[in-house]
Amino acid sequence: MFFDLQFAPVVANMPALLKGVLLTIELSAAAIICGSALGLLVALLRHLAPQSLRWPMTVYVELIRNTPFLIQLYIIFFGLPAYGFKVSAIEAGLIAMTINLGAYTTEIFRAGIDSIHRSQIEAGHALGLTRVQIFRHIILKPAVQKVWPSLVSQFVLMVLTSSVCSFISVEELSGAANTIQSATFRSFEAYMVAGALYLALAILLKSGLFAIGRYAFGKKAARVRSFGTAALIAGEAKQ
Repeated sequence: MFFDLQFAPVVANMPALLKGVLLTIELSAAAIICGSALGLLVALLRHLAPQSLRWPMTVYVELIRNTPFLIQLYIIFFGLPAYGFKVSAIEAGLIAMTINLGAYTTEIFRAGIDSIHRSQIEAGHALGLTRVQIFRHIILKPAVQKVWPSLVSQFVLMVLTSSVCSFISVEELSGAANTIQSATFRSFEAYMVAGALYLALAILLKSGLFAIGRYAFGKKAARVRSFGTAALIAGEAKQ
């Protein structure tokens, strides 16, 4: 079996692919920031709210995590205008990605918060830390440190999930590749190049985020294991 691969027509349209890469990065970065903030907020509300008031957040998480992202995207893109809320394709994609990522990061943050032992919080109170200092240093930082690898994986998945937005004509990387293959009839080559670009994005994002994690948590993690979170943070807070 002989394959006649011709990448020249695809390379000739590389500016369109790079424009798609840029839109993918912008869309994913905005979704990661907004989705992480939403997930952290919902996780804190589920942690702090009385049991009787947690059901709306539980419904949100279970509903989003157990339905396809494409359906969620269609509901936002086609459903909101029916009720008078006009959104562009890019805005619909960003909203859908934010809501989707928020549900997944809620569970990740919740696991990290639940991993903080109650004795650490009590030790923080005993050492004279304020509620803000306890939340910021004893709860939030160690919680994020524990779940950072899971967060990184979820962020990478969200970058790849952004390709679904091409179904509503968002000209991100997949959308650009689809346009190019329609014009050049070189489908295999176009999607091979797009796949390579997605792979490069995923590797760069993962490497960068893990480097950030090592910078933010590496040295402190060893000190926490040696001296204890509350005692360490109390010393830093009083400096």
